Amino acid sequence: MARSSFQKLKLLHVMNYLLQNSDEENPVTVNQIINYLDSNGISAERKSVYDDIEALRVFGMDIVEVKGGRFYGYYVASRTFELPELKLLVDSVQSSKFITHKKTASLIKKIETLASVHSAQLLNRQVFVKNRIKTMNESIYYNVDEIYNGISSNRKIQFLYFEYNVAKERQYRRNGEYYVVSPFAMTWDDENYYLVAYDSDAGIIKHYRVDKMEKISMLDEERDGQEAYQALDMAIYARKTFGMFTGEETNVQLRFENHLVGAVLDRLGREVFIIADGPDHFTVRTDVVVSPQFFAWVLGFGSQAQIIGPDHVVAEMKEHIYSAADLYGPRE
Repeated sequence: MARSSFQKLKLLHVMNYLLQNSDEENPVTVNQIINYLDSNGISAERKSVYDDIEALRVFGMDIVEVKGGRFYGYYVASRTFELPELKLLVDSVQSSKFITHKKTASLIKKIETLASVHSAQLLNRQVFVKNRIKTMNESIYYNVDEIYNGISSNRKIQFLYFEYNVAKERQYRRNGEYYVVSPFAMTWDDENYYLVAYDSDAGIIKHYRVDKMEKISMLDEERDGQEAYQALDMAIYARKTFGMFTGEETNVQLRFENHLVGAVLDRLGREVFIIADGPDHFTVRTDVVVSPQFFAWVLGFGSQAQIIGPDHVVAEMKEHIYSAADLYGPRE
């Protein structure tokens, strides 16, 4: 058998062909593998391909033999990611608002390479990202990486922070001056990615939307605020802070109709203490950051939910409702 300069790559090409072209519904034959090798400038005999397949099995690949009549083929039975897991990854990427359309398409293409070409077609049918709301900040993917570099290196980071105006133009806070903070964690809330960091000047933990950060760079200065962060329970912090809006943390008492137990547990956690209040209602006490977003969550249940204490939070809720109602004029 004539040996080409690519002969040493034969085993890798056999593995690549099996991974890309075979699955349970689409086994491949030795002849198909030989033709593929030939198209890559590699000559092969049938026995050498059988030997390669056996070597890959010894290496750990789950390759299954299929016999039926005159048909004799092989397919990769299990992979690092199975098809349902890849579908989950695709769904997560395409539903993530903080990933831009361009980056979404790029990531999904990469995810598809983890399946056979036949299964990749099934993944492609899941993609409905064209009209989904996505961030306009194309650099967010790299922002996350730079933030994690700061966390892992125990260094402060600096960045510009902006909002969009009505012309969809970026307007920088602090007149374009850099924020300098000690990064400690990333958290996900209401479809947005946030940095949780210690602000040395304010002496408190703050959070920042990652898609509104720009020109992030790591500084030589070590982080501070470790004690403040260690005293913070991230799971509780995210649960208390509705939509990551800042405000005063307060212990509030809420009253709900019984059928809303599931919704309350989803938001406030299964540890929250529920007290029956008559045959049709229950009450809970919990610490929350009182903000317009918290009021909006309660109002989303209409007359089926109510803030009943403390009095100053009830008064704030009334003012929130009246202010919104005033926009629509008197009730007719």
